[in-house]
Amino acid sequence: MVLRGYMPADKRSHEYATLLEWDNIYHNERRFDRQATRNVRIGLVQWQMRTYKDRSELIEQIEFFLEVVSGYGSAFAVFPELFNAPLMSAYNDRTEAEAIRLLAEHTLPLRDVMITAAVKYNVNIITGSMPLVENGNVLNVGYLCRRDGTFERYEKIHITPNETRAWGIVGGKGFRVMDTDCGKIGILICYDCEFPELVRLLALDGMEILFVPFLTDTQNAYSRVRHCAQARAIENECFVAIAGSVGNLPRVKNMDIQYAQSAVLTPCDFPFPSSGVKGEATANTEMVLVVDVDLSLLKELHHNGSVQNLKDRRSDLYSLGRISGTTST
Repeated sequence: MVLRGYMPADKRSHEYATLLEWDNIYHNERRFDRQATRNVRIGLVQWQMRTYKDRSELIEQIEFFLEVVSGYGSAFAVFPELFNAPLMSAYNDRTEAEAIRLLAEHTLPLRDVMITAAVKYNVNIITGSMPLVENGNVLNVGYLCRRDGTFERYEKIHITPNETRAWGIVGGKGFRVMDTDCGKIGILICYDCEFPELVRLLALDGMEILFVPFLTDTQNAYSRVRHCAQARAIENECFVAIAGSVGNLPRVKNMDIQYAQSAVLTPCDFPFPSSGVKGEATANTEMVLVVDVDLSLLKELHHNGSVQNLKDRRSDLYSLGRISGTTST
């Protein structure tokens, strides 16, 4: 743009000047507006394994934790893998394979309780996982119970040798990104997070938070889940929330001891903690961990991070194909 009469005393320019305008593509008028952040509060239930006389007593404990998590304004409440295993104490005279099938009879009633509770407590519930018998097979499944009353099922894809040997559990056949009122999430059960391909496919489909309900008996087993979850956060530019169980079940076969330290993990770059840990529970102690995450930081990381794992993939040399139950590039 040419400006006239800009500097009358400047005879050489004949009082003309040029206005140059630079459009900064990274500028955002709302950048420093607090409303521009996308804060999401996550409540992780580090569940104590204890004996319950019946399902109603277990439900009382579920409702207690949901009331606590809701009271802190959490958008998500996350329970661990096979958190309802204490109900198997009633079947301790049966074989392990028989006991898991009897435990599966509680799954749909518990799911229905959580669907109602999600609306009642205004929180999206990730039900951890529970066994379900379908077409004669035992699956390890969980449910996303949204606070609008809708729900979706997710399945454990990879089954550990112990699950196969003791309980005869078989792997599920599909996984996908799920929509919530807080953004796109993924849910993988325990062992599944140790397979990078699954999480990468979810990340390519827009996942921002990965939830991992887990069940581990020893520190060795826990370390596998924890370190793999941390790697998934870094390589996929997402938050990863892991929730596990603690305590002992002396009257339940194949569920003797549990070890857990639930946590919310982040990528390791300047907008996040240098340790990559946003928050973590006290190891092997029953508690609720409440953590806030800002999803807007993931967009900043993707475009301006010190490293840009998703952008820098060499798709000219390698790629992921299509897998049943999900989509990929």
